[in-house]
Amino acid sequence: MMKHGLRSFLGAVALFGLLTAIQTWPQALRFSTHAADHYDVYFNMWRLGWVAHAFSSPARLFDGNLFYPHSRVLTFSDAIPLEALAATPLLWAGVPPVLVHNLVLLGGIVLSAAGVFMLARHLTGSTTASVAAGIVFAFAPFRFEHYMHLELQWSIWIPWAFWALDRAVDTGKPRYGVMTGVFIALQFMSSIYYGAFLAILLGLTAVLLLLAQRQPRARRAAASLALGAVIGAAVCVPYALPYLETKKTMGVRAPGEIGTYSAHPADYLLATPDNYLHGASMPRRGRAERRLFPGVIAGLLALTALMVREPSTRVLVYLLALVAAFEMSLGVGGYSYRLLYEYVPVFESLRAPARLGLFVLFFLAILAAHGYAAIERALRPRLRPVLGAGVCACLMLEYWVAPLRLVPYPNAPPPLYAWLARQPLGVVAEFPMPAPRELPGEDPRYAYMSTFHWMPTLNGYSGYYPASYVDRLGDLSDFPDDRATQALRGAGVMYVIVHRGAYPETDAESILNAIAQNPAYSMAATFEGGRGKATVFRLR
Repeated sequence: MMKHGLRSFLGAVALFGLLTAIQTWPQALRFSTHAADHYDVYFNMWRLGWVAHAFSSPARLFDGNLFYPHSRVLTFSDAIPLEALAATPLLWAGVPPVLVHNLVLLGGIVLSAAGVFMLARHLTGSTTASVAAGIVFAFAPFRFEHYMHLELQWSIWIPWAFWALDRAVDTGKPRYGVMTGVFIALQFMSSIYYGAFLAILLGLTAVLLLLAQRQPRARRAAASLALGAVIGAAVCVPYALPYLETKKTMGVRAPGEIGTYSAHPADYLLATPDNYLHGASMPRRGRAERRLFPGVIAGLLALTALMVREPSTRVLVYLLALVAAFEMSLGVGGYSYRLLYEYVPVFESLRAPARLGLFVLFFLAILAAHGYAAIERALRPRLRPVLGAGVCACLMLEYWVAPLRLVPYPNAPPPLYAWLARQPLGVVAEFPMPAPRELPGEDPRYAYMSTFHWMPTLNGYSGYYPASYVDRLGDLSDFPDDRATQALRGAGVMYVIVHRGAYPETDAESILNAIAQNPAYSMAATFEGGRGKATVFRLR
């Protein structure tokens, strides 16, 4: 049975690998050089690179080289330790960083789909229904809305957590309770957002399933799940401690900011603009992160699951879980999320409740699998392959976005950063720096370029910005005046890099002339910096 399950999983991985290549075309042709046109791709590659760089010094793992002299820089955002763990051997082996990034990101989509396939097949017994569920979970607009967010593609452990929960409720065996807790912990370390959301929604689902069981079985299952909760917490707490320390100084998300990224009910009617069928016809109101349309076909299949004469307990429980996920996604516009924000510490630091749309999609995919399985059972056997091929093809078409807009990223350092890697250790500051109201500017690119030299750098990019960094940007706004020079000296800066091509031509000349007249600076060299000429100065 275990070998059969492994073969099924590997077959699902192969199938969804092929479907992912089709849906993300032409990514497969440019796998080692191109990625989404978004500055978060730079940040992804910096995070993967930093963990691989610091792996031999675990005490430094969370520190990072950005935002010097701050510590625990990795905790300013999601540290993605599991994604980085997968990437580290490849980076050590010299695999190009853009290729590693794409392998990890698209691997998250493929494995998420394969996991839903295994869960849906366990619940319905239908292979075709499970393929349809995987397509819904892998390729709905939510995925492409977040194509640049590495951690938001790693929903790998969500279906396995629900599979383990289902087995724990059915059998009461402790090993399934333990597996449930471990899968929650693994999801938490893959994506803090999804880990926190999963813990709440899986807990709700567990309560509903236990209430439907007879008392002796419910008690055994509850004991099994309690054991898993303890083990999951034991894994998560050490990972959470650095974040708790950072929270003391960084504070929490303001309700107004959370409101901006809270879903509205109408957002579930919005597809991404690049969606072939719906992108042009749907109104383009709303904002990024709030295009949550799950698809017409998935909705109809899910509705079918509810229209059978006596829907199963699992169907009703997943329907209630979907409603709960939808209501939570409304954030400050709903009720439950406001309670979580008030009483569950991790929710104070989460900016975007709309990301719960992934769980709406997950529950919808499972309901759609049940709906398809019900239709399949009503058909003559010879018609089932035709129906399956037609439904899966229609789902692929409804979610079609190809060709994706991709841009190139460098796999090797421009001459400037190759030279910097050979210099004595010193703090780096790169200009232009953004104004406080114009973040992030060029900082994400500077962050990625630092992976080629690993000097501590004043610049930085993350989910949170330290207040001291924002204040420093104000001090440096008129660089290279005396206030800016003193701020750089106070921060211990040794290397000042001026990217001429990032300034208007007259501004670049004015800045370079002012530096030339300031005895605090001595010119070291001029190089190609990746986007035009860049001059390096040493600060005396």
